[in-house]
Amino acid sequence: MDYKKAGVDIEAGYKSVELMKQHVQKTMRSEVLSGLGGFSGAFSMEGFKGMKKPTLVSGTDGVGTKVKLAFLLDKHDTIGIDCVAMCVNDIACAGAEPLFFLDYIACGKNYPEKIAEIVKGVAEGCKMSGAALIGGETAEHPGLMPEDEYDLAGFAVGVVDEGDIITGSEIAEGDVLIGIASSGVHSNGFSLVRKVFRMEEGALRTHCDELGMTLGEALLTPTKIYVKALKAVKEAGVRIKGCSHITGGGFYENIPRMLPEGMHAVIEQNSYPVPPIFQMLAREGQVSEQMMYNTYNMGLGMVLAVSSADADKAAEAVRSAGDTPYVVGNIIRKEKGVTLC
Repeated sequence: MDYKKAGVDIEAGYKSVELMKQHVQKTMRSEVLSGLGGFSGAFSMEGFKGMKKPTLVSGTDGVGTKVKLAFLLDKHDTIGIDCVAMCVNDIACAGAEPLFFLDYIACGKNYPEKIAEIVKGVAEGCKMSGAALIGGETAEHPGLMPEDEYDLAGFAVGVVDEGDIITGSEIAEGDVLIGIASSGVHSNGFSLVRKVFRMEEGALRTHCDELGMTLGEALLTPTKIYVKALKAVKEAGVRIKGCSHITGGGFYENIPRMLPEGMHAVIEQNSYPVPPIFQMLAREGQVSEQMMYNTYNMGLGMVLAVSSADADKAAEAVRSAGDTPYVVGNIIRKEKGVTLC
């Protein structure tokens, strides 16, 4: 008996590392001091000495049961983008610049080519956000997970000058809310998605006129990364007073998280288009409007609060970064919360 017969193939792990190196190398930043394959990743903070009070901001997340779609369609090259997005978008919400990222892949069996495809997506997400992929771990769990399945999680660290941290404390009555379009369902609510739609390969690969693509393609569309859009707003000289990443819990849970006591967000539902995938999901699953907005991003992946005088400038900065902004509401003086009208 040996480790391989017990279900863990060390040689496959070595091969995975070799296959992923080409993708990881594309994410490198000048501050990275270590190479792939060591016990840890080193990152120099020398370049941030110019900040008055450099502050590290961290975030960790996974992609939930969206991986089930990747299994069914045997498509693994974009799920890593989702993982990076879920972490770096949270960091960007605080006003921070993502610096580096680490991933963790747990699998029933290490298939090196599949692992390399997953990491290819992780590397692509890192490039999109400007973060270096400085390390990670692939762990085989024979007997705990089916051989053809895996789970993916990540951890990111960013930096921001303490005075530039977005806390929401400055939000005031009359401020304008700017929503930035999402790319679809992103990486939340897939347990409900999998109850509403038939999780069969044939159904997922059938073209849907309403969506303009197959259902599987719509659902596997990677989570949008908003790092460049938020950076563009900042570089335009706009002070982002509050920022909400619309993830699990939708509008009702996430928007109030950026508000100070006594401030209330009013969102006009007709101020932007709700993507067809959400309309289809609500109809097919007979999901109530309240539950949809309490579960999904409904077409807005990020919501910013800015001064009314800065609204046009902020929207133009978002457009310059390649994203689509909408003026979706405003702030009123009322008990902390959100109203959709």
